[in-house]
Amino acid sequence: MALKRITKADPNISMSSMTDIVFLLLIFFLVTSTLVNPNALKLLLPKSTGQVGAKATVSVSIKDWGEDRYTYHINGDETPVPFEMVEDLLIEQLQQEEDPTFSIYSDQSVPVGEIVSVMNIAKRNHYKVILATQPE
Repeated sequence: MALKRITKADPNISMSSMTDIVFLLLIFFLVTSTLVNPNALKLLLPKSTGQVGAKATVSVSIKDWGEDRYTYHINGDETPVPFEMVEDLLIEQLQQEEDPTFSIYSDQSVPVGEIVSVMNIAKRNHYKVILATQPE
């Protein structure tokens, strides 16, 4: 007695639900990737025609003396400070501040690497930084 199966299983799988899931995942990752903030430092870049809300009480000036020599000056002092002492002086002057903020003034010829090294001081100590610019 040979029994035969009347209904056969359909070997085809509907991919429409799989494409819906992939599409929703794609939208999710696109939306969440725009929320990621790549900046590690809080920079307040003032516009040349406007004012910045935060007022810096301390300033760091970086001057180019040629031949890859740069001097650092705190609060416009004429005597240069070695880079190793800049962080200690900033901590000393900003320790009493409620919202510690300092500004960076640099020559146009100063490389970005020197400015970023001062910004790293702000990152380590959770300070805000204002990068000073000239009005156009």
